[in-house]
Amino acid sequence: MNKHWKTLLQVFWTFFKIGPVTFGGGFAMIPLIEKEIVDKRKWLQKDDVSDVFALAQSVPGAIAINSATFIGHRIAGVKGAIAAMLGISLPTFLIVLSLGITYLFIQDSPKIEAAFVSIRASIVAIIIYAAIKVGKSAIIDKSTLGILVIGTAALFFIHPLFMILFGGVHGSILIVIKKKLGYKIAYEKSNKKDSNEDGNDFFMGAGI
Repeated sequence: MNKHWKTLLQVFWTFFKIGPVTFGGGFAMIPLIEKEIVDKRKWLQKDDVSDVFALAQSVPGAIAINSATFIGHRIAGVKGAIAAMLGISLPTFLIVLSLGITYLFIQDSPKIEAAFVSIRASIVAIIIYAAIKVGKSAIIDKSTLGILVIGTAALFFIHPLFMILFGGVHGSILIVIKKKLGYKIAYEKSNKKDSNEDGNDFFMGAGI
């Protein structure tokens, strides 16, 4: 089998496995994507996954499908995007279709109602875990921590798209300011020793 087609099949199968167990939507995909794509297959870095999820939320559509499509494209181009989209969508479509038919016959069961209550609580735990995982690579300085705090409060009143735009504008302005001041710009965490060796090596929002 051609190496490119083998990669496409792997992309499809990876997302085909993730789709059926992604309770809670796109955010619940993050730990599974990191395990399969970052840790196991080494296709992307953790920072790349965080960037993809930020981009997926800035366009219309389901986060899970958007994220899978973007990641597939990063791995294998347009064909990779199609393979990932089909992989994430097909099992969900079949499961929802089956459950929709089955639910007509079991919807009044107390055991089923109790199961859904527990599932909702589990989804909250999965999303919190995903947020912590992303936060480890996304919060690199005082500036990004400030965006997190402000953004969490602001999301009760504004659309997430505006929060994403705010973060992008904020980062761009900080880079311009730092460059004018002659500081070296870093886009990820560095250890304390490295930072101390160069006094001009600052994160985007260091000291702000």
